[in-house]
Amino acid sequence: MQAPLSPETIEASLKTLPGWQFQDDQLKKTFLFNSFPEAMSFMVRVGFEAEQHNHHPEFFNVYNRVVIGLSTHDAGNKVTDKDLQLANTIETVNWLTPE
Repeated sequence: MQAPLSPETIEASLKTLPGWQFQDDQLKKTFLFNSFPEAMSFMVRVGFEAEQHNHHPEFFNVYNRVVIGLSTHDAGNKVTDKDLQLANTIETVNWLTPE
């Protein structure tokens, strides 16, 4: 089981993850795209990466906007190193500017 990270560790780590925030015990980021198909394609790409990490994000999508939330379920829905690793991977998938 992964150990939850302290808020200080999380905030320090977010300095290298532009646009990500620590909110409601999750790492969160909003991504904006030019169209619904672009948003869906992004979600599918992230899904494949998440599967490789065996760590699955919370998605919220409306038209061209995707909100991703990351927390570790077996750590009491708190942020762990797994979430930071997946956030860094997601940054390599994003090809458009987030909100």
